[in-house]
Amino acid sequence: MLRRSLFVLTLVLAGPLQAQTGRLQAEIDRRAKDLEARVVAWRRDIHQHPELGNREFRTSKLVADHLQRLGLEVRTGVGKTGVVGLLRGGRPGPVVALRADMDALPVTEEVDLPFKSTVKASYNGQEVGVMHACGHDAHVAILMGVAELLTAIRAEIPGTVKFIFQPAEEGPPVGEEGGAPLMLKEGAFENPKVDAVFGLHVFPMEVGHAEYRSGGLMASSDNFYITVKGRQTHGALPWAGIDPIVAASQIVLGLQTLTSRQTDLTLTPAVVTVGMMRGGIRTNIVPDSVELAGTIRTFDEKVRADLHQRLTRTAESIAAASGATATVRIQKMTPVTWNDPALTGRMIPTLERVLGTDRVKVGQLTTTAEDFSYFQQAAPGLFFFIGVTPKDRLGQAAPNHSPRFFVDEGVLVPGMRAMASLALDYLAAPRP
Repeated sequence: MLRRSLFVLTLVLAGPLQAQTGRLQAEIDRRAKDLEARVVAWRRDIHQHPELGNREFRTSKLVADHLQRLGLEVRTGVGKTGVVGLLRGGRPGPVVALRADMDALPVTEEVDLPFKSTVKASYNGQEVGVMHACGHDAHVAILMGVAELLTAIRAEIPGTVKFIFQPAEEGPPVGEEGGAPLMLKEGAFENPKVDAVFGLHVFPMEVGHAEYRSGGLMASSDNFYITVKGRQTHGALPWAGIDPIVAASQIVLGLQTLTSRQTDLTLTPAVVTVGMMRGGIRTNIVPDSVELAGTIRTFDEKVRADLHQRLTRTAESIAAASGATATVRIQKMTPVTWNDPALTGRMIPTLERVLGTDRVKVGQLTTTAEDFSYFQQAAPGLFFFIGVTPKDRLGQAAPNHSPRFFVDEGVLVPGMRAMASLALDYLAAPRP
């Protein structure tokens, strides 16, 4: 009898809930379209004035001023330059966070646009061009738009929305803290505590199309640094010293076996890449030391820990075999970007409704990394890619981080609709 009563109650509640969702979805769609010109203007302004990680002073002020004009509760300076806006709905309910990253890259733009970046800045002691080569300008503009359209219907929101504008997703400057870990440390997900978090990332797929994966989506990322110490000697008398260049070269080759021969790649992908090798100053001098640096990418914590051990052992052993020594330092960067399976299953119908079922699909694993993964460790999260490439340029578009990376602004309205709808549907859904 109880089971039948619950079934009847569910049917009674489902009708009004679906009707409400349809009405509010229409309102979101209308307001997103009305905001398009302003969101385009924000995106172009941010693109033309890019700022590196932990230096997003102008961008964060633009965001904070906008959120304050909307009447939200605003915290600034969270995680250096981060901004947190709080929208309390008209009815009680859970708390959902929406995140956008604000930082640009040390890349000199090669795209010919009226709002092309010509900004220069200092990065690791070098003067570099600065560009939004990863599309974070679009992320910020989209979330500014979402904040405005949700504020307009706040009386009908059953819960609270936190807008997280994050600095230094690409990593803070050397010697500084930053990014998602520092925002979390400084309470971005507290008071009130976040129940779920959503984020998107623009990607060179067809405009307005989305890809996601349940579980692992993007790899963990760790840096390694190896110093090979030999003994300096004349290049004509190599036997009088210990050659760290030869030892380092053997280490580079040895590291290639970590994934090709020592990791079961039928279970999970993994990558070990040496990206830097530096040593020596003259043709006829065997130097005293050589430095190597690179990256490790995995999708499994056990494989991640195992590769750390194997990399250290391999470098130390190969160096010792030639009489040299190897000092290994591994810097853990970001965890796997992990989409909570239950949350993903629950929210993908929202993306399909908003973007179209033929425009939403399961994507491939990607060995790129995202510090959104730290937010997913603090609350269940869903992160997805949304396309920014015109159909006639598919397969020809430059990838993220390229000086030729291009964002078709047709993504801005779908991005707003998707993020606003995810927040609203999550808050409005009956609690399990």
